[in-house]
This record gives sequence, structure tokens and C-alpha cells, in this order.
Amino acid sequence: MEVQSSNNGGGHSSFSSLRVYLSSLSSTPSRLARRAVSVSTSSDEMSRVRAVSGEHMRRTLRWYDLIGLGIGGMVGAGVFVTTGRASRLYAGPSIVVSYAVAGLCALLSAFCYTEFAVHLPVAGGAFSYIRTTFGEFPAFFTGANLVLDYVMSNAAVSRSFTAYLGTAFGISTSRWRFVVSSLPEGFNEIDPVAVLVVLAITVIICCSTRESSKVNMIMTAFHIAFIVFVIVMGFLRGDSKNLTSPAKAEHPSGFFPFGAAGVFNGAAMVYLSYIGYDAVSTMAEEVQNPVKDIPVGVSGSVAIVTVLYCLMAVSMSMLLPYDLIDPEAPFSAAFRGSNGWEWVTKVVGIGASFGILTSLLVAMLGQARYMCVIGRSRVVPVWFAKIHHRTSTPVNASSFLGIFTAALALFTDLNILLNLVSIGTLFVFYMVANALIFRRYVPVGPTKPWPTLTFLTLFSTISLVFTLIWKLAPQGSFKAFMLGASAVVAMAIVLIFHFVVPQANKPELWGVPFMPLTPCVSIFLNIFLLGSLDAPSYVRFGYFSGLIVLVYLFYGVHASSDAEANGSFDVKEDGQALKELTEV
Repeated sequence: MEVQSSNNGGGHSSFSSLRVYLSSLSSTPSRLARRAVSVSTSSDEMSRVRAVSGEHMRRTLRWYDLIGLGIGGMVGAGVFVTTGRASRLYAGPSIVVSYAVAGLCALLSAFCYTEFAVHLPVAGGAFSYIRTTFGEFPAFFTGANLVLDYVMSNAAVSRSFTAYLGTAFGISTSRWRFVVSSLPEGFNEIDPVAVLVVLAITVIICCSTRESSKVNMIMTAFHIAFIVFVIVMGFLRGDSKNLTSPAKAEHPSGFFPFGAAGVFNGAAMVYLSYIGYDAVSTMAEEVQNPVKDIPVGVSGSVAIVTVLYCLMAVSMSMLLPYDLIDPEAPFSAAFRGSNGWEWVTKVVGIGASFGILTSLLVAMLGQARYMCVIGRSRVVPVWFAKIHHRTSTPVNASSFLGIFTAALALFTDLNILLNLVSIGTLFVFYMVANALIFRRYVPVGPTKPWPTLTFLTLFSTISLVFTLIWKLAPQGSFKAFMLGASAVVAMAIVLIFHFVVPQANKPELWGVPFMPLTPCVSIFLNIFLLGSLDAPSYVRFGYFSGLIVLVYLFYGVHASSDAEANGSFDVKEDGQALKELTEV
């Protein structure tokens, strides 16, 4: 494949022949040293890099579109399952507090995304944010992990659509799928419905972002109506006694039956229900007024979803004592077997189906834009970066990832896919919070970033120590003392950094409040939640991370070096990005 700069007619390519490529591999160490931590600038991302796509994406979205996309991306079918599992196993009725804690964590991360998206309104999301702070390889590592997580989760969610659709119509899931005995277990249930859903959404997102937003708004409106219905039914048919009394006396009682540990363990589980707002930041390049619309759209959607989730948690906790809640289908099971109320389970199935479609639509919009901007950076083929001249959408990236997602959804079991999701997304949130602090405190140009890097390393280390103590140490006064000491040390590190290291780049348009405390809390919470994930998640992360490193070593670093040699990465900081923003 010929890798050429879009700004010239040819130039050097490491991939022009096998002999040239093998020769280029011998230069990998020197190229890696030069390109791995090379950073882009905001003006370059807004002009030269964006020009690689040819056509520009149209600025057609407003704040209400972003709120709709945020709600659609977050309020998927997972909440109908996650709520019951977290309540039954960890938190009991205090699951509502777990949702509030998880919502706070999501809001803090959303603030970090918002500041970046306002000052760098391009389609790259976290990839672009990290590329302008920590460099090319950290950006590719996190961005590629996030794309893989999107593809895996979208394939899993599309298969769950078949199950919920069956619930809505009273048809067994086995009637929608067929088994191929020659395939291995876990990969032998063929699901054509999931494939059709993914391909249909792929066509929609290829046609127009504005039309995709309209479709999302319609489906989200129906989904919210179903959620409100479930909440109302819970309050009407529920009993407030269930908020404090279990069905069996031998089980712990009270609103906090498992104490603070149960609340935070429940928060770690339900936090995954909030994942999806990051996809909104990838739409920044298509927002009419980024300075005003993005803060309202991102933060507003997280706040609304937090309220809905808390109300759903209270509704479910009132319907049944926590020790009788079905962890797999809490709302459906609560009405199953009740005289005259069986129809509610079908309504829940229909509502969950709408939630699946909206979350799929938003997630597939986000994954395509991540892939598009990674293509602009040349570390993957520039073919992915092209914007179609008629639709103003990244058709190549959308089509490729849509087909890839459909292929996975066709035959891979839901549980296998779900074991491959989550850790990458939390890792990206962690990286964005670190990148925000680095951006604020490290001056542009030749400088020594070590004070800030040292602070970030120390704070992450003490957060990890706190998490390990919380997870592994036995209950008792010594554990409480160690947790308290870790918290005091963490606060001392933040205060010392705040008073010793001045902010070098205060935002001119919109900024996260209470720096550096806000992103530090986000860093801590993401590390804490990472500590709650199981071993298979880390095994997946290790395999995918190894694959990503190999792709960068054997392709990405050479392609970006070619682009550098051809003059594509010559950067002149001229303030064009800020000028463009303020003129919108």
C-alpha cells in the first residue's frame, strides 16, 4: 500500500515494495524514538490533519442533538440487567446511592471530555486529546483499544436485541437463531437478526449525521417513555417496606444491608451503564457552536441519565425485597406471574429493544469517527479518513467497522463478547483525565514536564494502593487506618502540586472547575473501578494491547514516519484553531 501525504503528489513510502519495507523495519528503533511521543498541536488537528479527509463534516448539530445522542448512547438495555445484579449481589436497596456515585464519576469524566472538545472540536475524541498531550503512540494505544471495545460491545448489544425482541413478542430466542454443530461452543449460534440490525444502522449513519440524530431523537423519546412507565409502575405497585426489609430474616436488613463497601462495589458494576457519553465528544466536529453546545450537551445528558437511573433503582427496590430480585431480568421478573400484569414484561422488552437501537446508533457513530481521525494521523491507512462528498460522513470507516461488527454479532456468544469489554473504556477515561492536567500545567514549547508527570505518577500510584487495600485487606481497624492514610497522602499530593506548580494554559473558552481536584477525583474513581474488574477483562486487555503494539511497530510508526518525511507533519502554531472556534 502506498502511503502518501495528502498535501503532495507522492513522496517516500516504506510500503512501495517488499524490499523497501524490510529495509524500513531495520529503522524501527530510530523511528519509534522520534514518532512515539511526538505531539500534534490544536491548530494542526483543526486544519492540516482534518484536511486529510478531503471534505469537511457539516456543522449541523445543536445542544439538544447532543443531549439526545448522549441519552441514547447511555440508556441502553444494560440498565435493565445491571441494576438487578448490582442490587442483589452488592448494594441492596442502596443501589440508588450506587447510581448517584457512578453518576458523579461519569460527570467528572464528562467535564474532562468537555474541556477538550470545546477547545479541540474534531471528530477524534480521546485519540486527538491524548495525541496533543502525550504523543502519537499513547494516542494510538488508547484510541485503538477504544475502537475494539466499541466493536465488541456493539456486537454484544446487537445480539441482546434478539433476546429482548423475543421477550416483547413472547417468542423464544432459540426461534430467532439456529445452531451450527460443526462450530465450537460459544461460536455456533448464528444470529441473523443481529446482523440485519447492525447493517441497517450502518446504512443510516453513512447517509447523514443530521438524519441519524433525528432517528436517535425519535427512538430515544420512545425509550424514555418506556423508562418513565417502568418507574411509575414501580412506585404504584411497590411497597416502601422493601427499601429496608429483606424477604428472608437471615439476610442483612436496612437500606444499607452491605454497608459502604456494598455501595461502592455496586457503583463499580453500574458505572458501565453510563459508558456512551464519550461518543458525544466525537461529534464535536459537527456541532454548530462548540463553546455553548458541547458543555450543555455532554454534562446535561449525564445529569439527566443519572436522575433516570436513580428513579429506576428506587422503583425496582420498591417492587421486591432485594433478596428476591432476579439479577438477570429484574423488571420483567417482578411482574412475571402476577395476575393481570404479565403484559408489563412485554412492555419492558419493547422498551429495552428501543434502548438497544439508540445505544447502537450512537456507539457506531462514535466508533466510525474515532477510526476516521486515527486514519488522519496516518498510523492506519488514510483510506479510513475519507469523508464522502455528498453525505459529509466517514463512509469508509463506518462501512468497514459496521461489517466487522456484523460479522462478530453473527456467531459469537454474548457472554464471550461481554468479557472483552469495559477495561479499555475505563482506561481511556483515566488517560483523558491525566491528559487534561498535563495540558493545563505543561507550557507549550520546549519545557520540562517532569513536575507534572511526577505528580500524575504519584497520584495514580497512591490511588492504586488505596484500591488494592480496599479489595484485598481484611476488614478491621487496620484496614480503615490504611485507607484513611492513603486518602490523606493523596490529598496532600494534590495540594502540594496545586500550590507549587502554576497553571500554564488556562482555558480561554470553557474550563473544568476546581483544577486539579476535579480530574484527580476522576483519575482516582477510574482506577478504583478498574480494580473491580475480573481477571478475564485484564487478559483481554493484555491480548489486545499486544496486538495494538504490533500494528504500530509493523505499520503505524512507518506510515507516520513517511508522512513526516513528505512534509505532512510540519506544524506552524498560528492560532487558527482558536480563531475558527470564536468565529463559529
